[in-house]
Amino acid sequence: MSATRILIVDDHPLFREALKGAIAGGVKGAEIAQAGSLDAARTLLDKNDNFDLILLDLRMPGVQGLSGLIYLRAQYPNIPVVIVTAADDGGLVQKALNLNAAGFIPKTSGIETIVTAVNAVLNGEIWAPEGYDRPQVADKEGEDIARRIATLTAQQIRVLMMLKEGLLNKQIAYELNVSEATIKAHVSAILQKLNVSSRTQAVIAAGRIDGVSSAD
Repeated sequence: MSATRILIVDDHPLFREALKGAIAGGVKGAEIAQAGSLDAARTLLDKNDNFDLILLDLRMPGVQGLSGLIYLRAQYPNIPVVIVTAADDGGLVQKALNLNAAGFIPKTSGIETIVTAVNAVLNGEIWAPEGYDRPQVADKEGEDIARRIATLTAQQIRVLMMLKEGLLNKQIAYELNVSEATIKAHVSAILQKLNVSSRTQAVIAAGRIDGVSSAD
């Protein structure tokens, strides 16, 4: 029987170890890797993306909110991603599920709940917190933006994340080791796919579905 490979992406080492211990004790054949940032996760996945599940925190240096989820779903569409976070309001849960998260586990959950949730997702289910009810009134604008953002390529999502950080085209080109003309082309494609006319509007649209403000 092959191992079940799980990647924990969280910037708190103590929480990663606690989560690793819970999963190791409750998920048969679990082989668990850890990453302290989205960049570290990306480096690990680029070497070997043969993972069965990613457990992702929402608040880490360099990534706030659901942009990390959007990136991972675009770059590694065959790996389910479950959000594990301290933020657990219903609107955020729905936004994550709209962006194709395979589940949402509040960090306040007990070990038994976490293990049950992980096993459920590994069995192909979608997991939501106990007591969560899908909003009766749909956030149509948010859902539309989420669908549009989901059409971006992985590189376009990286560019959008950097636009949110306030970086200029020249700075983004340097970070991604590509030409400034390539970044301009990406920005044009982003504006078109999001149906907006400026970088500022693109950043506002991305923040609209992010779910976690920079002040959190």
